[in-house]
Amino acid sequence: MRPALRSILFCGSLFCGLVSQASAQQTAMELPDAPRPSAELLISLIRSSETASPVSSSVASPFDMSFDPDDFRQSSPRMSDSSDPPTKKMDENGKPAPKGGQQPQRILGLMPNYRSVSSGSTPPKPTFKHNFIIATHQSFDYSSFIFLGITSLSAEGLDSHPALGKGVSGFWGYTWRGFLDKTDGTYLGAWLLPSILHEDTRYFAMGEGSKWKRAGYVISRQAVARTYGGRSTPNIAGLGAKVLTQVISRNYYPAGSTDFGTLATKFGYAMARDVGFTMFREFYPDIATHVLHRKP
Repeated sequence: MRPALRSILFCGSLFCGLVSQASAQQTAMELPDAPRPSAELLISLIRSSETASPVSSSVASPFDMSFDPDDFRQSSPRMSDSSDPPTKKMDENGKPAPKGGQQPQRILGLMPNYRSVSSGSTPPKPTFKHNFIIATHQSFDYSSFIFLGITSLSAEGLDSHPALGKGVSGFWGYTWRGFLDKTDGTYLGAWLLPSILHEDTRYFAMGEGSKWKRAGYVISRQAVARTYGGRSTPNIAGLGAKVLTQVISRNYYPAGSTDFGTLATKFGYAMARDVGFTMFREFYPDIATHVLHRKP
């Protein structure tokens, strides 16, 4: 019995070995070797993952430890909004708005203000024709005759030139001479001399800063002007116009009113008058906003 059992067991194990070997060979024939990853396959996978990603590539993952200067400049968080430069305000024409208040063409609807430039604005370069037009508007504006009447009455009341007399004849003598003084000074200081010397004698308002600083700036404009290129230069046109006006006035004032002392006094009055009017021009936008409660 034992030799027969051993023979049966041996045949069974031999049969199982042959079956397992045959199944292994069949499996190897049916299943091909796994393909090796190639460079083209890796590139295609990377491209497909970038295309399918819903997040922009410029935003780095919180687990990404790499550093790209371009990505850092584009997507780095801002620490504080206060560090950002202030954005410039633009006017309705798309140009930078002036820093201070706007200079109106007329102050209080009466006084002409054609030769003032708002703070921060860049006006066109003056020309010979432009200067002549501005001087003409300023000389023959209706408000000029109102102020001329006021100054003539005050001069007659103070008896500034006794030779001109009093009453209607005296008032007329002060009026037409004052008109010539003002017209000569305007055409000389706003048209002829600036056009020859290429000086921009318009008043460029400061608009910002302390009151004392702005007041000092106004006074300094009597001696300082701008060239057509924007550089500071001595105000030869403005001061020269005042001197020439007094020299010309010797031809139509009485003999007792043409001495050096009288002309120097008139020159001082002209300087003080310009400083006063220019001071009013500088601070009028603040007065209009805070006192008159007008919108800029």
